[in-house]
Amino acid sequence: MSKEFACSIKSIRFDENYHPADSTRLTTNFANLARGEHRQENLRKTLRMINNRFNALAHWDNPTADRYSVEVDIISANMDIEGNGDTFPVIETLKTTIVDHKDNKRIDGMIGNSFSSYVRDYDFSVVLLEHFDKNPASAPPENFGDLHGKLFQYLLNSEAYQANFDKKPVICLSVSTSKTYYRTANQHPVLGVEYKQDEYSLTDEYFQKMGLTVRYFMPPNSAAPLAFYFAGDLLSDYNDLELISAISTMETFQKIYRPEIYNANSSAGDVYQPSLEYQDYSLTQIVYDREERSQMAVKQGKFTQEQFIKPYQDVLEQWAASYSVEKSAAKKHAA
Repeated sequence: MSKEFACSIKSIRFDENYHPADSTRLTTNFANLARGEHRQENLRKTLRMINNRFNALAHWDNPTADRYSVEVDIISANMDIEGNGDTFPVIETLKTTIVDHKDNKRIDGMIGNSFSSYVRDYDFSVVLLEHFDKNPASAPPENFGDLHGKLFQYLLNSEAYQANFDKKPVICLSVSTSKTYYRTANQHPVLGVEYKQDEYSLTDEYFQKMGLTVRYFMPPNSAAPLAFYFAGDLLSDYNDLELISAISTMETFQKIYRPEIYNANSSAGDVYQPSLEYQDYSLTQIVYDREERSQMAVKQGKFTQEQFIKPYQDVLEQWAASYSVEKSAAKKHAA
């Protein structure tokens, strides 16, 4: 029988007074922005960009483009492996709330948006690097991402998650610089033009093990498509304002730390290969340390190895071998 892990959810507001918690991955885009002498100005400008983009997309009954503002909360999901009160921060995402100033009401936005995971750092910055050092021309290990995928789905089926959120998360990330994307005839009023690619990236396959499918859309007046990872039906499970909250939040972060792609001065064509070598782009007025971000991923992967993988390796391996997503979901419904 699969062992039960205790899950808990914590929330902290992402605003101009935000300071990263000790448990927050410092590579996470919102944590990176909230450090250094420009931290408060960075945060203020980021939130203004999110609000402006939201109002531009939610333009109906919004003649002065200021009807809405977006509140962002950082959601930390923690897991207690041994039931002794010691928790490890497994996943961090964002939850948006839309404030409608015209009707004076608050509306649930998207849960998910960004995706931060120490275990993913371990997989990509420790496991994968060591594997390719020994086998340079090989494919990733066959079980690559299995544990992480099961931990993520276990969290979604947990009482802690379901008590806090009515819907499953949608994760919105950058497209891969190693793949080519092709514009289709499909167009959604909010998500924009759909793109497809011939083969999935390693990130796409990694998220597939988390139970998430991917589609790529370039919203109106965007420079490049975004990758949307979801369970269920992206177009029918979420309303327009929820989708806009994800686009406005994540496109803002992408413009800050991947300006070559998302703040380019021309939009993606019918056949598009993203590149960080592209020169014709504009910079935001927000200070972001991309080099530090890449260095920290390795450090945090090794931290995860020492603090989570090694201490609980036997327990995690036995649990992963017996854990079934279907059985876990059925057990929750029967309870």
